[in-house]
Amino acid sequence: MKSGFVSIVGRPNVGKSTLLNAMVGEKIAIVTDKPQTTRTRIQGIYTNDEGQIIFVDTPGIHKPKHLLGEYMVKVSTRTLLEVDIIYYMTDVTRPFGGGEQFILDQLKDVNVPVFLLVNKIDLVTAETVGNYLQDFTSRMNFKEVIPLSAAQGDNLPLLLEKTFVNLPEGPLYYPEDDLTDQPIIFIVSELIREKALILTRDEVPHSLAVEIEEFKNYQGKKAYIRAVLYTERESQKGIIIGKNGQMLKTIGEQSRQEIEKFLQTKVYLDLWVKVKKNWRDSETNLGQLGYHL
Repeated sequence: MKSGFVSIVGRPNVGKSTLLNAMVGEKIAIVTDKPQTTRTRIQGIYTNDEGQIIFVDTPGIHKPKHLLGEYMVKVSTRTLLEVDIIYYMTDVTRPFGGGEQFILDQLKDVNVPVFLLVNKIDLVTAETVGNYLQDFTSRMNFKEVIPLSAAQGDNLPLLLEKTFVNLPEGPLYYPEDDLTDQPIIFIVSELIREKALILTRDEVPHSLAVEIEEFKNYQGKKAYIRAVLYTERESQKGIIIGKNGQMLKTIGEQSRQEIEKFLQTKVYLDLWVKVKKNWRDSETNLGQLGYHL
């Protein structure tokens, strides 16, 4: 049996969470077009006859502007020392920049195989992909170089094959049926945050957090969930609630549908919106919301 941990790192919004979901075959991590959607380490588990891969989705590596940002970057860089393989994921539609150089500098010191994954090849020409690969491979030697489309599934079987080849022999770390190590409450809170991110304007997403205050499952027939959406300013609270409460109602409806699909049961979702000023720069507030520095 082969088994091990694979960290997916890269700049914000390159498709890391989309890849995690595609490899596991279920929605484990939320996906939006907003940078820095993923805020903490999320593990997805893939098991077959060859063994088990634990994929570790990480926040996008960026220049932090607050304590939350520092936490996110720390989570990402720390995983480089804790895994058996590193997927360095890039976006072929975005040119090489300072952010990529920062990540490459971190990767040059690791002692495990590093795969260069060039994502979104379905959006550009073959010539563009070729030039992009030439640019990146001239800067560092990678164990494997795989152009792919996480959204379309292009080259994912090849990636899986190469991953098992490079993993060490080992036991199953999790039961065969497990898809993630994340608690249900975490995934539910993320599904709510995903819908709020998608539906609201650009000034809200980065300062939005979700906390599950109560979760009751009535013998599998119906779940009651009370959740609070935190923003940093009153104006953001107004955007989340919307005119006559319409935005909050829409967030609730779309979130409930996703949560019911995940829990396989009916859900009564009770949403509230509160202001927690500057929570991203408060160690106490970050800890309360699950971001422990």
